Amino acid sequence: MTSNLPADHPELAPDKQGKVDAYRILNRYAAKGQTVFAGSSLMEFFPIHELQQTSGKPFTVYNRGVAGFVTRELLASLDACILELAPSRLFINIGTNDLGEPDYAIDGLIERYEEILRRVQEHLPDCRIVLMKYYPVNAETKFPGVDPAGAAEFFSRRNNGTLARANEAVQQLAERLGLEYVDANQGLTDERGNLNEAYTMDGIHMFANGYKIVWDNLQRYL
Repeated sequence: MTSNLPADHPELAPDKQGKVDAYRILNRYAAKGQTVFAGSSLMEFFPIHELQQTSGKPFTVYNRGVAGFVTRELLASLDACILELAPSRLFINIGTNDLGEPDYAIDGLIERYEEILRRVQEHLPDCRIVLMKYYPVNAETKFPGVDPAGAAEFFSRRNNGTLARANEAVQQLAERLGLEYVDANQGLTDERGNLNEAYTMDGIHMFANGYKIVWDNLQRYL
């Protein structure tokens, strides 16, 4: 079988490479053994620091999400996004952008996701790894400023059906590796099972009120 894993040093787009480089410098001043959140834009835009400051919980958290990241890119950037911080806890949400790739296959997604997790386990055997369930989307509401044709194309690949199948595979991966799989999505959906339009600006990315629900659901894991 042909491997879907990346080369050792695949080239990142300039905006993504810039964020990774910035994280690498920022990591010099970060404390080891803390809590890290890593993934794509759904993690980068999570206002974890603001929510943590009012939670009353005295722990340090670092957000190392990169908008647009697919599993190949996180795998290629593990040092800057995870390993250099040597976290004691890692919350990870990666893979939803893979669904939009022309060559997307669920087996490839899981292969790459597993490689990410195994590398973290190899370098940080005492790290508690928590895989987060992918968030739902809203493909029905017409959001201001969002091109309907572009949205239709996007949601033809990344919709609640494909996300459900991916979530099932990720949960099975977590069980196989003996890791935690967390559903922090309770309260995010409307009566039709879509991401509530009050929590999102485009059907995918959430406002702070949506993330507050996720944050509250995560409290027993923090």
